[in-house]
Amino acid sequence: MSPFTEILIGILQVIGNLVLFLAVAPFFDGVVRRVMARVQSRQGPPLAQSYYDMFKLLGKENIDSAGILPFRLAPLIAFASILCVIAILPIAGRATALTPYADAISLVYLLTLGGVAVLLGAFASKNIYALIGASREMTTMIMVEPILFMVLLLGVLKTGSLDLTAVIYGTPMAAFGLPGLVMIAVSLFALQAFVARQPFDIAEAEQELLGGPFIEYSGPNYALFKYYMMLKQMFYAYLPIAMFVPLLGSGFYLVDLALQLVLTALVFLLIGLLSATHPRYRIDQAIRYFGVLFVIALAAISAAVIF
Repeated sequence: MSPFTEILIGILQVIGNLVLFLAVAPFFDGVVRRVMARVQSRQGPPLAQSYYDMFKLLGKENIDSAGILPFRLAPLIAFASILCVIAILPIAGRATALTPYADAISLVYLLTLGGVAVLLGAFASKNIYALIGASREMTTMIMVEPILFMVLLLGVLKTGSLDLTAVIYGTPMAAFGLPGLVMIAVSLFALQAFVARQPFDIAEAEQELLGGPFIEYSGPNYALFKYYMMLKQMFYAYLPIAMFVPLLGSGFYLVDLALQLVLTALVFLLIGLLSATHPRYRIDQAIRYFGVLFVIALAAISAAVIF
């Protein structure tokens, strides 16, 4: 295969990643909403409701209540950051043209950048509810991001590389042992916090904070934030499948991809069930919960280093 052909395939892989996530993420969000409704004995919205919501917001007017540049830039930064994550993410074991230019640290940086953009928009809005939501979001980030880092760090330790393809898809083949099993449990227990679903939707808390950091946003800007949240949700649901479930290795990319998407859909069912059956935590309860997960994850990393 010529170098030009390899570059072309890599570029097509970037486009394919973006199209896949942009097209499927709202559907998975609809799955979560439907599951939550059915568990609570409600009819629930159609599976395509998230698409309808996005189109409706895109047709509305942007209300710039703050009138300053950071307020307008925040949704663009958040959306761009998650698109960059998707662009560098190897899907079904296949790297994109941009994957070699990033590593596990870059992935954590880009995910953190999205959270910082949410904080930027909230602080710029000067709304008291947004400020309270931003303070909760900041606390959650401080506790959750180290757990994500340690999940990826286990892959780095087991594969001996920071390369994303090696870390994400080499970990299941690296005999991760007991530390890996513990980290699987940690990643699943932290999943609701990663995707900001109940009981960890503390920052938005519609019933008490009316949307928290997003209260002053409307129209296309709010649509960007909602799309950012849906794409981030799909990434975090896909990550444990990619890192801890070995590839089918069928030799056919679409077959491997289809299997991983089916497993990701099962993770979304879990997200919906947990969201429907657990009341929202208070911030102090969430901090204690994260503290326990952090200690367990740290113990798993220590065991991986020693043994």
